Amino acid sequence: MGMLDEFKKFAMRGNVVDMAVGIIIGGAFGKIVSSVVADVIMPPIGLAMGGVDFSDLSVTLKQASEGAAAVTLNYGKFIQTVVDFTIIAFAVFLLVKGMNALKKKEEAAPPPAPPPPSKEEVLLAEIRDILKQK
Repeated sequence: MGMLDEFKKFAMRGNVVDMAVGIIIGGAFGKIVSSVVADVIMPPIGLAMGGVDFSDLSVTLKQASEGAAAVTLNYGKFIQTVVDFTIIAFAVFLLVKGMNALKKKEEAAPPPAPPPPSKEEVLLAEIRDILKQK
């Protein structure tokens, strides 16, 4: 039972649970980022670039022969993936930068002024001052 108890202790640690929650939220956030890129950012960029799609670019290394498909080097798909990654990374950068700016505004807000002393505190301070003078 030693190994089972050890596994239970490991699995119930706070940081393991935090990591699991982070992975789940990260997966959901990944879908949001993918949607923002695919549905909001890419259409204007595609329009500006004239609808360029690199994924069809390839070099044929060996022509198709009887029963064998052609051997191609699909470098266009790699280029398209790099372009997509760059756009996604930039979009995430802008999103994180915006979130950090909001966080800084919250931190920069001045703390509330302390409440004025009560009447009792003011009276006690006056009595103290009078006693110091004597």
